[in-house]
Amino acid sequence: MKVDLFDFHLPEELIAQTPLPNREASRLMVLNKRTGETKHEETFRAILSYLNEGDCLVLNDTRVLPARLYGEKEDTGAHIEVLLLKQLEGDRWETLVKPAKRVKVGTTLSFGDGRLKATCVEALEHGGRVLEFAYDGIFYEVLEALGEMPLPPYIKEQLDDRERYQTVYARELGSAAAPTAGLHFTEQLLDDIRAKGVHIAFITLHVGLGTFRPVSAENVEEHDMHAEFYQMTEGTARLLNEVKQRGGRIIAVGTTSTRTLETIASKHNGTFVAESGWTDIFIYPGYEFKAIDGMVTNFHLPKSTLIMLVSALAGRENVLRAYEEAVKERYRFFSFGDAMLII
Repeated sequence: MKVDLFDFHLPEELIAQTPLPNREASRLMVLNKRTGETKHEETFRAILSYLNEGDCLVLNDTRVLPARLYGEKEDTGAHIEVLLLKQLEGDRWETLVKPAKRVKVGTTLSFGDGRLKATCVEALEHGGRVLEFAYDGIFYEVLEALGEMPLPPYIKEQLDDRERYQTVYARELGSAAAPTAGLHFTEQLLDDIRAKGVHIAFITLHVGLGTFRPVSAENVEEHDMHAEFYQMTEGTARLLNEVKQRGGRIIAVGTTSTRTLETIASKHNGTFVAESGWTDIFIYPGYEFKAIDGMVTNFHLPKSTLIMLVSALAGRENVLRAYEEAVKERYRFFSFGDAMLII
């Protein structure tokens, strides 16, 4: 299957650069996955009318690390930018370093006037470096003080309030990027959803920067997905199995929740169990869904693995027609953009 089949024209001015003041104020397109029919809702709050008692919304409670650090080489004072990707063990992290050629094994970096230091212990490909950090106190508290939020590369504006790149229910630190479909929810909206008799369940998937990596292969099948850490608790697994047994719908909020649910259900004959691990599941048209009945998602990049996943659920032609309509109707795209509900 050719990657070009998932291309579409996207005017650059439709890429949302800043979040709306009110999370719920985003527009909502509703796509019928069977017929391809679309409806347009003025605000995201309208999602309430599409959820039924007994359904279950599944949210990813990962929290984005302020993972971008600006520091200098201790010996020369040269400026270095570091992006934390993945904690390996203890205080060792896989990182991206710029400019990488200046950071060789043994190089020591300093951040915040020495409050945080790092030594390069391994050189990886494409600017990757394994750094071992040294500090006083608690690492994540030091990181909160010194780090910046790593916004996606297509967002050029500075973010005034970095909590706007976190969901209101974010609690498990570990992501390099936000699960952006969840940015539309407020505490009040979640309370109103619960009051309607809709269950809310949480899973964790720590989003890696590979989520922004373009598909360079010509054929979809040749693309290698990055692996990301996921976790499901006993309580969530039990609730999801009960919802399924009672005929309720499981609606994943975002591609990250979808990938987690499908990973677990694929391993356990369509049922859910408490477990954690790494997933590199790649969902594209032809995939048979075993876990979800619908999903909430944002509008994605042309030719991305994300639009391929959405196309697997609702059909490529239906999705591309809906995207064409979204462009025509001036929907806002990507992380801070508008939302789509596929049911």
